[in-house]
This record gives sequence, C-alpha cells and structure tokens, in this order.
Amino acid sequence: MSKDNFNLDKYLFHQGTHFKAYEFLGAHRESDGSVRFITWAPKADHVQLACNLNGFSGSDMDFEPLGGDGLWIYRTNQLSVGETYKYRIHFNGTSHLKADPYGFYHEKRPDTASIIHVDDFEFTDENWLKRRQKSNIYKSPISIYEMHLGTWMKHPVTDTEGMSDDEVTDLAHYSYREAAKALIPYLKEMNYTHVEFLPLTEYPFDLSWGYQVTGYFSATSRYGHPEDLKFLINELHKADIGVIMDYVPAHFCKDDHGLRMFDGTPTYEHPDERIADKRQWGTLTFDYGRPEVQSFLVSAAMYWFREFHIDGLRIDAVHSMIDLNFENHEPHEKIYNSEGTETNTAGVEFLKKLNTVVFDYDSSLLMMAEDSSDVPMVTSPVSEGGLGFNFKWDLGWMHDRLSYMDKDFSHRDYFHNRMTFSLAYKYNENFVLPLSHDEVVHGKKSIVGKMYGDQWQQFAQARLLYGNQMSEPGKQLLFMGQEIGMYHEWKDKEQVDWHLLDYSYHQNLKKYVQDLNHFYKSHPEFYKSDYDPDGFRWLVVDDTEHSIFSYARQTDEKLKICILNYRPDVYHDFKIPVPEPGTYREVFNSDSAKYSGSDVINDGQHFSFDERHIREEQHIKVTVAPLAFQVFEIETNSDGGSKNDI
Repeated sequence: MSKDNFNLDKYLFHQGTHFKAYEFLGAHRESDGSVRFITWAPKADHVQLACNLNGFSGSDMDFEPLGGDGLWIYRTNQLSVGETYKYRIHFNGTSHLKADPYGFYHEKRPDTASIIHVDDFEFTDENWLKRRQKSNIYKSPISIYEMHLGTWMKHPVTDTEGMSDDEVTDLAHYSYREAAKALIPYLKEMNYTHVEFLPLTEYPFDLSWGYQVTGYFSATSRYGHPEDLKFLINELHKADIGVIMDYVPAHFCKDDHGLRMFDGTPTYEHPDERIADKRQWGTLTFDYGRPEVQSFLVSAAMYWFREFHIDGLRIDAVHSMIDLNFENHEPHEKIYNSEGTETNTAGVEFLKKLNTVVFDYDSSLLMMAEDSSDVPMVTSPVSEGGLGFNFKWDLGWMHDRLSYMDKDFSHRDYFHNRMTFSLAYKYNENFVLPLSHDEVVHGKKSIVGKMYGDQWQQFAQARLLYGNQMSEPGKQLLFMGQEIGMYHEWKDKEQVDWHLLDYSYHQNLKKYVQDLNHFYKSHPEFYKSDYDPDGFRWLVVDDTEHSIFSYARQTDEKLKICILNYRPDVYHDFKIPVPEPGTYREVFNSDSAKYSGSDVINDGQHFSFDERHIREEQHIKVTVAPLAFQVFEIETNSDGGSKNDI
C-alpha cells in the first residue's frame, strides 16, 4: 500500500477526529505479507525500528516522514507475527527506545517490548449484543461485581526456589481462559448482572493494579493473549453477564518505555509541568487539547468497544481531569485558565467528545464516571451542556453510609442526617452506589471490619448495608471478597480469603448476597424507577430515637416497603406508615437465621390500620428486627400468599 493512500487518515488524526486510529498507526501486516509501522513523533529528528534483527539498535531500519506533521512510516518483509520491536526515537543528539503506543500486544513485565500481533478470534455473542442494544439500561437491573483479575483467585505455588517474585506471581495467576471456567459459574451463582474488571490494559507495575498504563490498545499479557481475553468476554456474554472495564485517560505512568517525552519532548503529556505532574500518583496528565492525543484516547476507548465487545467503561479519576487544582490547595499553587476559573477546559471538552463518540456508536453502552467533584450535569447529555456520561458513582452515598455505621449505636442520633443527605441530591445524576476496591485497601479495613460492634453485629450490619444499597435508587457495585465478609482488607498480592467459607458467618453472608441479588433482579420496584422521583417515597425519615428508616419503592403499581434498623434492638408493634391500605406480608428479612441472624421475623399477615401516622393515612404494626433490612409487600394472590416471596 502506498503511503499516499493515507491522506484521509492523516487529516482525521491531526484534527482529533480519527476514532479508529489504531487501524492506521501501530504495526499492521499488509496483504503482501510485509509489516507496516506508523508512529507519531512530531519533534523527532529521526525514527528507527529496533528489533532482534539489529540488536534493538535501530540500524538499517529507518522510518520515512509520512507528510510533514510528525508521522513516520516504515515497511519490512523481514519481520513476522510474534516478533518483538520498539521505536528508537532520535532527538537533539540523543535517542531512546519506546514501546509502540498503538501496540496490540506487549511482552510480560519486566520486559517492555511491543509484539507484532494479528488477532483472528471470532465472537459468538450476537444474541447478547442484540438484547443489550434493545434494552433500556436505566430501567434494567445492574448489580456489578468489581474485581481485580490477578487476585480474585490464585493457583497454589509451593516450589519457588530460584524464582523471581514476578515468576511466582505469574505461576499463581489464573489465565483469562482459566478465569472463564471459574469466574462465570460464580457470577451466575451469585446472581450478578455485570462484572467490572480493574484495568486490563498493559501496565508495568503490578501494585498499580492497572491504573498506570503503558499499552492502551493492549490486553495485559499477565493472563494470556488478547484472543484469550476476548474468549473470556465472549463466554461472559453467552452467560448473560455484562462486562465493564476501568479505563484510565486521566494520567499515565512515567516509565521510560512508555508515553513520557515520547519524541524527546512532551508529546502525550501537557507541556506545562504544573498541569502535567500528578504528584500524589507520580504520573503525568494527558494534553487533552492536542488533537492527536484526542484521536489516541478516543480511539483507545472505541477499540475496547469495537474489538473486544466491552459493554461499558468506568472512567477513573474524572475529578483530576476537569480541575486544574485537583492537587493544588495552597494559594501559591493555584492555576487558572484564560477565563480566570480553575476548570481544565480541555479536559472537559475531551470528555464531552469521548462520550459523544461512544454514544453515537451505540447508545446502549455504559460510560460511568468515577468523579469526586461536585460539578453538576455529569450524566446530562452533551447537547444539554452536560459531560455526557450516563452514570456516575455516588461517592457521597458511600462515605456517608460508612461513616455512620462505624459509630457507636448510642451516638447514631447525632449523625442521623448522613443517612438521608444523599436523597436530597439523588435525582441530580444517574447514580451507581459503589462499595469499591478504593474503600477496602490501604488501611481502610474491609466492609465487615468497618462496622461497629462485636462479630455478630458487624455481620448483621454488613447485611443491612447491602440491603440499603440494593433498595435505594441507583445501580449497585460491590468489590470482590466483601460478599463473603473478609476480615482483612484487600491484599493486592494474595487471593480472596476463600477459606473463610468454611465458617458459617461467611457462608451465610455469601448466601445472603446471592439471595439479595436474586430478590433485586426479581422485583422491578428496585431498578425500573431508579431515576424517576416517583419511584422512591420516604415513610420514616427522622426517627433519631430508634435509628429506624423506612421508604417505599414502587413502579408500575408494584410496591415494596423497606424498613432499616441501625440499632441492635428489637421493636414490637412498631408503627410503619404505608401509602396504600391492604394486607402486608414480609418477603425479605436480613435477620433470618439462614443468614446468621437472630431470626426475628414477621410471620403471617399484617393488616393496615386506617389511622394517620407521620405522613400517611395508613400504617401497619410490625416487629422490627435488630440491625436488619426488612421488606414488606401488599398481598396480591387470592389465596393470601405473595407471588413475589422468595
């Protein structure tokens, strides 16, 4: 193929509108069997291909300029699929070796070369994709199991003499294909609708968990080939499980073989060091205003949607992308844009472009913002002035719940509003309620460990918290290990403490989460009206004396009454207002003995009393279980039973 055929590619790339740039740049096998390499190094004096043939010196393999805007091209018939390469970039009398920013596969760390790769995997998930594209994600159940693939489950490794830490780690890892065999039955058993993987793009340092990326178009080689990850995704889809992956356009690592100073000057990073340097993470911020960087980052997102059939991306650290002073708190550190504000305008416009391109491609995809800012309209369409995401993590909900539930029971009346505040802004965005990896690492304790009280009280409150998460408006996410009540926080070098399932508390919490997810998926009151204010109704909101809350979830004339007791006390004949007269029956109770509860349950029927209580004209009298989540519904069957009972 003549280089003169790339005029449109060059134009789109330099305009920031080439959203399949990975088909243009990088290493590609051509029809005659040769391999074409194109890279972007606008300030480079010269570019060479470094590989085994020249001892990675770059000699005798010189690129030619492809136009006059920093693109370089080289073709050879001396290399084949599977061989390694780097780019030797010459600038100002020096040279350095760089992995291919558009490489499809890279060597396993600690090696850093790119690998010429051709992928022939064929997906068979057409039925899943058709169902997804016809679905309404806002009115569908979404219960996400967040996980780190390398530490979810590990092979035992005993004979490690003479092995490096990396070699031991790699032996213990489940491959993508092994994960498919173990993970999919578990997700089905636990009734999750989606799995979310911490980043699976290539990265050099294990303990960055994938958040410091070098290969934005490359499935990490830790667990196998790109085809193997496609196999895992394909099998998840065939099992009716959606796949979300964390994507990191907020920053990249400073490793020498990566994007930093790619052509000898700031190329992918912002040229202003004050903006580029993310001090707390030791990383660099992308130059979002540079068109070629926009083509790179949007293409990378689209690559995972188009080529890997990912169903959604969770965009990490959005706050750091849109706030020039994300890390600058002292007056002398402050940076301002041309309008005198602290907004990173280029970052905002990039996110708008990213979301516009994604949803123009497929409106059924998930674009979730992990955003700790109070910037409004994160999940509003770009056409209406929003950032264009369709979901945002509600970090305020998470912080409020966890900071309330670590308090002494007798002091909770002083913190009562922490349990109600998130409802004041609930419908400002389309929220996901997350209990993520960030909350169970680096000394923050596990979910069970955060709960106040003795062991029984801690497990009871974990069940209560998960019930609250399931029943409040918003989709839900739980990090691996928290469904079995790990005592330790996430140990990012070890697997989940599966041995705990030998003990009843942990077995029964797992059973509880399994049943809770099933209950959630079986009752549209809990998901169909998540973003409709008519789907939620406070019944008991200011009972500081008992620390009891109650609310109704409703949709399509279906109604559930939720009662949450945050004290270890039992209350008999307790009045709960209800919005409709009728006969009520308990259909879910976290205090059941099968979940290691005290088995304070409500048998039989509970007739409503035609007497006003709080805001409603009717009320029922029930027994409120200790530290429990309980659900009641109006009986609907002629025989007095409930068609929704699990």
